[in-house]
Amino acid sequence: MMKSNTMRIAVFAGDGIGPEVTEQAVRVLEKLSLPGLELVEGDVGGAAYRKHGHPLPEATLDIARGVDAILFGAVGDFGLDSLERHLRPEQAILGLRKELGLFANLRPARVFEGLEGLTSLRPEVARAIDLLIVRELNGDVYFGEKGMRTTPDGRRQGYDIMSYAEDEVRRIARIGFEAAMKRGKRLCSVDKANVLETSQLWRDVVIETSAEFPEVELSHMYVDNAAMQLVKAPGDFDVIVTGNLFGDILSDQASMCVGSIGLLASASLAEGTYGLYEPIHGSAPDIAGKGLANPMATILSAAMMLRYTFGLEEPAARIEAAVAKALADGVHGGDLGGNAGTREIGDAIVERL
Repeated sequence: MMKSNTMRIAVFAGDGIGPEVTEQAVRVLEKLSLPGLELVEGDVGGAAYRKHGHPLPEATLDIARGVDAILFGAVGDFGLDSLERHLRPEQAILGLRKELGLFANLRPARVFEGLEGLTSLRPEVARAIDLLIVRELNGDVYFGEKGMRTTPDGRRQGYDIMSYAEDEVRRIARIGFEAAMKRGKRLCSVDKANVLETSQLWRDVVIETSAEFPEVELSHMYVDNAAMQLVKAPGDFDVIVTGNLFGDILSDQASMCVGSIGLLASASLAEGTYGLYEPIHGSAPDIAGKGLANPMATILSAAMMLRYTFGLEEPAARIEAAVAKALADGVHGGDLGGNAGTREIGDAIVERL
């Protein structure tokens, strides 16, 4: 919930279509005339590297530390892919997660009414999708020891170590259980405990944590089966909790089950109410600057921000209803088979608020 009457939000637009889609989300926030709203811009990703020599400058981190939440666009610049890994645009988001303690990623996925035919699933299967993926963000192979080495017989070998400590599992499990309590009270924990010791610990700790939430029905599923079931019977899922690597893959798969990656928002939360909110699509440099990007995922991310960081359910619901109404009225971007541009979609949502 809000701790004061101010709402300080950092806007990190980033690369590619990031500036275009965040601009429309900002328009929506400003249309709501929220009291105490203050927006602060900062540079991240390839745009930051080209201006400051680093994808996450210290000045940007200072901004992030001084606000209540971050509205994030996208990072990624093909022209910088040859840089050393620590200087590549994607390190901006990884750095923010680490520096700000953003350990819990929430990615809702549901099919908007009337869009059932746009998914690759049968309409009656897609229509049932209404799930939430809770992904751990600060552990696993993404943050474990990694490197390149030469084996004794002269072969090059890359390695990335997967590991979780029990407290890391317990805190993300609690987020999953708490989310399930607000939804259908069903939690599916996804792992690979049949072959990975890390996953065995994950499963053990999730089971231990379940004692705190006796009303929630807990189930377990191996990640390969979960991938199959997301296609076969996605309506069977309520909340999924899983690790960083598996969650990265499954949440993107869920996005295609609902028809377009351009409609899916996400929240990355720290302890307390601090959060970073971003669309799950990338920077899409092939359409950047052309006014073709669908800003709905970013606008829906702003709705999540109002709900989770500021406790403002009513304006969050207004944004979601305006997006749903625009879609029902046929305002579809190119990702949905339509021809509405970025600004046109933003106009439509602002009008429907």
